[in-house]
Amino acid sequence: MAESYRRSQWSNGLFVLPYLCFFVVLLVFPLIWGIWLSLHKVDLFGPGRFVGLGNYARVLADPVFLQALRNSVIFVLVSVPSLVVLGLFLALALNKTTRTTSFLRGLFFSSSVLSVTIVTLIWRFVFIPGDGLLAVFSEQFGIEPVNFLSTSGWSLFSVGVATVWWCLGLPMMLFLAALQQIPNDLYEAAALDNASPWRVLVRVTLPSIARTIMLVTIIQIVMQFQLFGQAQIMTNGGPNGTSRPLVMYIYEVGFVRWDVGKAAAASEFLFLIILVAAMAQYVVSTRKSEASE
Repeated sequence: MAESYRRSQWSNGLFVLPYLCFFVVLLVFPLIWGIWLSLHKVDLFGPGRFVGLGNYARVLADPVFLQALRNSVIFVLVSVPSLVVLGLFLALALNKTTRTTSFLRGLFFSSSVLSVTIVTLIWRFVFIPGDGLLAVFSEQFGIEPVNFLSTSGWSLFSVGVATVWWCLGLPMMLFLAALQQIPNDLYEAAALDNASPWRVLVRVTLPSIARTIMLVTIIQIVMQFQLFGQAQIMTNGGPNGTSRPLVMYIYEVGFVRWDVGKAAAASEFLFLIILVAAMAQYVVSTRKSEASE
């Protein structure tokens, strides 16, 4: 009996074998290979030599890396709250069953299915100096046009606007799904107590979707720390690196300067940031589930 049970377990394990193979090949092996590269002075044309933590020291001493890290942190601190707040606002406004709201849901979500190239080209037509949409409007009102894409301070802002417009659909849909799971009994009880709309929002709606808010926040932190395509196509990291994110720094070090070991070390720092964000989401969700029980 015990032998047949073990055979059944092994046969059931065969169903997850394809997933495990892809998991090892696409995630575990690249992670281990990246750690190995980060410990070696290596390029794409030679075997390399072991340098220990030397690449990590070089990365931390590189002012370009520190600038890219600062740019990424600022970008995340501005774009993530914007995506959470705007996504929640749209979800609350469109949480109705009418043809108009269904159309608007699809309209706001449609930007999310576009490729990064199309999104950045659209916003380049908006921000580009001279013939751009904002430049034309500024000239019509007699205002000196701002060169958004090549002015320090405005370049990262321009990338952020394009990113928020592009990524807004996912938070909106996640919040909509969470709002539709809230029992109507809670709103009926609030109506019997003559609760104001603001009080209903603060006391009923937001606590009911707290886990979704945390999930959306963590997802966006992970996604926005991986900013690359928008910055590369719209500003190419300029001017003077003021819009260069971490992933672009890794790309330039690894595939422009061919310093693969240093690029791997920088990517491990990025991995640690994403890992901390993911673990924070796990810890918070676990504590909340234990408290509710």
